[in-house]
Amino acid sequence: MADIQGSYDGLFTAVPNRLAEMLDAGDTGGSVAVFVDGEPVVDVWGGFADAERTVPWERDTIVNVYSVTKTMTALCALVLADRGELDLDAPVARYWPEFAAAGKDRIRVRHLLSHTAGLPDWDGPVEEIYDWPAATARLVALAPQWEPGSAAGYHSLTQGFLVGEVVWRISGRSVGEFFAQEIAGPLGADFHIGLAAEHDRRVALTVPPPGRDEEYTASAPGRGSTPAAGTALRVRDGNSVAWRRAQIPAASGFGNARSVALVQSAMACGGTLRGVRLLSQAGCDRAWEEQFSGDDRVLGMPVRWGLGYGLFGNTYGWGGWGGSLVMIEPETRMVVAYVTNQMREPADDNRGLEIVMSAYDGLVGLRA
Repeated sequence: MADIQGSYDGLFTAVPNRLAEMLDAGDTGGSVAVFVDGEPVVDVWGGFADAERTVPWERDTIVNVYSVTKTMTALCALVLADRGELDLDAPVARYWPEFAAAGKDRIRVRHLLSHTAGLPDWDGPVEEIYDWPAATARLVALAPQWEPGSAAGYHSLTQGFLVGEVVWRISGRSVGEFFAQEIAGPLGADFHIGLAAEHDRRVALTVPPPGRDEEYTASAPGRGSTPAAGTALRVRDGNSVAWRRAQIPAASGFGNARSVALVQSAMACGGTLRGVRLLSQAGCDRAWEEQFSGDDRVLGMPVRWGLGYGLFGNTYGWGGWGGSLVMIEPETRMVVAYVTNQMREPADDNRGLEIVMSAYDGLVGLRA
């Protein structure tokens, strides 16, 4: 059985066992954390940080979690809303006047967070996503594909620029700076949107699915292997230095399971964690107010969207390209986070769900 490092409460033995099974089945590396009441009951890792399997995954190894980053960017917006600095019902153009161009004056801030703004596709060159002014200028020129709020279509890359620009217009700071100074820093969380060169040595690069190479592109879970509309994103792009340095707030966050679970535990614990108050209970509750329920035009499957998070029964969270995932259950104040450098084909990847279910096994014993 794969060697699993770290620590865990004996009630949650199923979690490290499940990670070991994944590694035994061929996965390269990964980490899992389960927090209850803001404290870790599981913090484990194993496998390797490189495709050649020569560098062990360490306690401080970090990885690109792709769209799990959206939950971090959403938290920035929710913090500003809780402070009264951001009105979720306001037109985006109140904060970003140029955005009103091309019929976007009816798009409200909540439409950005719930993937209902009608701007799902990034159709510019990949290189332009590393240039914030160029990326946001491209979005300013776009017209919405549907009446804002009337339908949902996953804003895979665009959501981060849209929400991030609003954060910048209000706070005077990039979303990466705001997140570092207002959230990650106070909590002591090792999560980064825009990664400094000093951390490169700790990064586990993404490993394509078996039989694929770095030309492998992102696809929507409900659409088999068909890439989403717009510019295709390759594993090669996500593994580039340019990607790490850029702030791509929908997809370029770097962290480990511990840091993901730590940050999102603020949401599970009513906004206050380890003496740090990020937002109020009401501010947390906003995240899981349903904004849309139905078929997502991009993902090709039924989805319920809250404000920056997907809704799943009595839990909320989101996953990233390649398998990383975070799930929050406010009733039990539990957060489960799984991150990995090993991609699988989307149709064959249930690893995050399996980790969540194994965590529930422990939670039953803990609450007994």
